[in-house]
Amino acid sequence: MAVHDFMKLHITSEKFIVEPVSNSAGQEDVLVIDRLTQEISLQSGESGIPASAITKTIYGIVGIIRLVAGPYLMVITKREKVGSILGSDIWKVTGTEVLSYKRSFTHLTEKQVSINKTYLALVDMMLNTENFYFSPTYDLTHSIQRLYNTSPDFQSLGLLERADQRFIWNSHVLRELSQQPDLAKFCMPVMLGFISISSPKVNTHSVDYILVSRRCIFRAGTRFNVRGVDLQGQVANFVETEQILKCNENVCSFVQTRGSIPLFWSQKANLKRLPRPVLMDVDHISAFQKHFDHQVYIYGNQVIVNLVNQHGSEQVLEKRLAQVVTNAQNKNVRYEPFDFHKECKHMRWDRLSILLGRLDPDRKQFGYFQQQSGGQVLQTQSGVFRTNCMDCLDRTNVVQSLIATEVLQDQFERLGVLDAGQKVSEQKEFDTVFKNVWADNADTISKEYAGTGALKTDFTRTGKRTTYGALQDGYNSAVRYIKNNFQDGSRQDAMDLFLGNYSVDEGEGLTVKSPLDSDRDWKYYAVPIIFIVAFSMFVVSVLLPDEHLSEQMMYVLFWGTASVMSLATMFMFGVVFVEQPRLVHNKLKSE
Repeated sequence: MAVHDFMKLHITSEKFIVEPVSNSAGQEDVLVIDRLTQEISLQSGESGIPASAITKTIYGIVGIIRLVAGPYLMVITKREKVGSILGSDIWKVTGTEVLSYKRSFTHLTEKQVSINKTYLALVDMMLNTENFYFSPTYDLTHSIQRLYNTSPDFQSLGLLERADQRFIWNSHVLRELSQQPDLAKFCMPVMLGFISISSPKVNTHSVDYILVSRRCIFRAGTRFNVRGVDLQGQVANFVETEQILKCNENVCSFVQTRGSIPLFWSQKANLKRLPRPVLMDVDHISAFQKHFDHQVYIYGNQVIVNLVNQHGSEQVLEKRLAQVVTNAQNKNVRYEPFDFHKECKHMRWDRLSILLGRLDPDRKQFGYFQQQSGGQVLQTQSGVFRTNCMDCLDRTNVVQSLIATEVLQDQFERLGVLDAGQKVSEQKEFDTVFKNVWADNADTISKEYAGTGALKTDFTRTGKRTTYGALQDGYNSAVRYIKNNFQDGSRQDAMDLFLGNYSVDEGEGLTVKSPLDSDRDWKYYAVPIIFIVAFSMFVVSVLLPDEHLSEQMMYVLFWGTASVMSLATMFMFGVVFVEQPRLVHNKLKSE
């Protein structure tokens, strides 16, 4: 199952040669990629490496991506150890390199070189995303319970082949390698999400506390570009979070999920702080059922914890979801709405205990996975809480962390770590670690979807809402506004390119029109320029004195009116001025 994670990459003018560095006595075969014919093969390590080769140390192959200039090899050049899970080292990617098969771009036109450069920037943007993780010996994509429920045949498979396809972010770019079974040891699955591994004390007991959040590659994207469900039942921002506790020769695992409201809806960025969500006038039942049939198959019974507002613009989604749940009549799915903002207004976050009380019977019924060191399984988890708000970020993470606390309380009591009457929240060392881990988890998942750290993390870190936290939320909201309106188009394109939702045609810019050539609406340039000029002249008219007061007032009135009208035009046609995705967006438009 293990994958090579320490190798030498030898670069010659004709080949990429990847040589495993092994401690074993036997000589490992080397991977050879012919840069001219693009053939990939294994060769005997005794064939020798040319003395003229440039040699680099790498820790894994991310994959191969094809752009206008041809194929590029992506490799991991830097890594940082996070810790270990059940004896296997877990690494975080901290550096990558993208290497072109081609030695020169003389075969490209000037326009193609420019297009290729843009695609390379998108690839770099994706690879520079924080929180890519890998392990050469541990399957990060499966929960401990799923790994337990496997056969010997499954355990003998290569790491990529046996991994949960939902959580392999480089599955598309590894296809050219994975199509050859004998290259399995060079196929390193990479997961995007969050992993924290720490070892605090509870009373006198040393424990390993691990949190793993796995982001799904299906319907992946950015906040306002990807919402709701698709025809296959996949939802935006789906994340599986596993809490692992190792203590007193026992391993416990508890899984929760989050995901966008499983209806057909959108919320396109349009320069407004919060665009109004639009519920599509279609039949939602089929996609809803596909989503939950899959969820029940994997996780068991489901409790939908819906935290959206039951008034205002979010109300339409809550009402339709409640209706669809009723019409679906799925006995394995229960619906639990909780108007987070209404119930907890004026910083009354203690009222979240109302929700926890409602969920308590389900939590006790679902249980958690527990296995002793000898391999005996004492119990398994039979269902999950599927929590969502609008973004499945801020409110969602707060509630998930509270549910996780309740589960830990049960686990510590069962394992004899806490004495009768003791609370896990009273264990200062562990409580500090726990709260900061969940706050870091919130920030990480939020950055990957919305572009900034999460809101409301002051409550997660300290257990109470603070004025400073509210001010920090205001700052994050402002940054989110800028990113969601003016940067998320490129971030969406980077994901779609890397995940294979869009494939580059090598003829783009020559025989094929490139989506990167899409023309902007004239208003995109003209109206902002008019606003900048008008507002500048308005400020000048106000600040610079004029001996003719009436004439100055006319200037102020004219330029002030021009400023207001141009600004109003920008908000009236807000979608025009937002950075839109260009790859899949233009592909669908052309079809």
